[in-house]
Amino acid sequence: MDLLRFATAGSVDDGKSTLIGRLLYDSKAIFEDQLEAVERTSRDKGFEYTNLALLTDGLRAEREQGITIDVAYRYFATPRRKFIIADTPGHIQYTRNMVTGASNADLALVLVDARNGLVEQTRRHAFLVSLLRVPHLVLCVNKMDLVGYDKAVFDQIHEDFVGFATKLNIPDLEVIPISALEGDNVVDRSPSMPWYDGPSLLHHLENVHVASDRNLVDVRMPVQYVIRPHSNDYHDYRGYAGQIVGGVLKPGDEVMALPSGLTSRVTHIDTADGPIDEAYPPMSVTVQLADNLDISRGDMICRPHNAPHAAQNVDAMVSWMVDKPLEPGQRILVKHTTRTAKAIVKDLHYRLDVNTLHRDETAGQLGLNEIGRIDLRVAQPLFVDEYRRNRWTGGFILIDEATNVTVGAGMIVSAT
Repeated sequence: MDLLRFATAGSVDDGKSTLIGRLLYDSKAIFEDQLEAVERTSRDKGFEYTNLALLTDGLRAEREQGITIDVAYRYFATPRRKFIIADTPGHIQYTRNMVTGASNADLALVLVDARNGLVEQTRRHAFLVSLLRVPHLVLCVNKMDLVGYDKAVFDQIHEDFVGFATKLNIPDLEVIPISALEGDNVVDRSPSMPWYDGPSLLHHLENVHVASDRNLVDVRMPVQYVIRPHSNDYHDYRGYAGQIVGGVLKPGDEVMALPSGLTSRVTHIDTADGPIDEAYPPMSVTVQLADNLDISRGDMICRPHNAPHAAQNVDAMVSWMVDKPLEPGQRILVKHTTRTAKAIVKDLHYRLDVNTLHRDETAGQLGLNEIGRIDLRVAQPLFVDEYRRNRWTGGFILIDEATNVTVGAGMIVSAT
């Protein structure tokens, strides 16, 4: 079975946590003791029903306020596919959490309350999904039971959202009317909405095609570790371990190591389960080469005639994640794939208003949860691709030198 990572997003009280709870409950992915604990907590809080949102709202503050604050990860599987869910917050002050949860998602679920239609947060999250290059988006028009399952309400929201989405880069869009509380169109098709002839949410999640979303052309393998076993049986063994983040690699392929530029051929590809004939994203493997090259952590294995940019000047969109603002001239650490380097913020081109898409070119800094376009000068070359071409080699995080705290996440627009 393949794996689908998806993130939920939407405004406060749109029902994200309830929807995930319903998915887990109706797909029989909850243990009896978990269900009993949720039922007991629901009774203690005075609910007349089992509040399935309690399955994902794990923090005490979340349960007390009835909101999602942190990114909650949940795992479940059906006979067709495995899933990893990132339940992200809806509050504007937790935009950084939403960016974190959606950064490696294959699909995003954006929820809308059928009573309210599109709101500011809906547009904000749709833009962030587009900015993060999440290839598939599902708009779930939730709480249809509270508007009498009215087709006209759904059609209006559908039309409004499609009109907004045309301004964004969203390759695949599906719009589904649901009721997370009642279970309508979540796992099974709902008899309450006979006018809807599309798939249920789970059916769409099980069948959406994600294999072709990954870059299978440009071979990229950031080296994470060099394996040299201290054993007489393996005294000649030298393997380079890492994750394949682009392309397809096979024994016999000619490869090049960066930054040295030296070339060799792949002799073996090993995994924890034994040798394999080919490796592709996002597999973690150990590669053996015909020649003993000087390769270490932070280097990149690629094809000789298809290499990433070796760049020290990086133009990128950045989501800032801490209270202390980002300013031109600031010194910072950049962690890109397995390489960490010192850098300086050369320039802030503009701050982006994610609600109106207005670019404020007079901005002098980026504050908490704000997004802008910056220039970075890196002390040593990074081996990068544009983010739109490869999300792994096109993305990076920014780290405070003094505290080692992650302060930002970036998406490379261009590099020289």
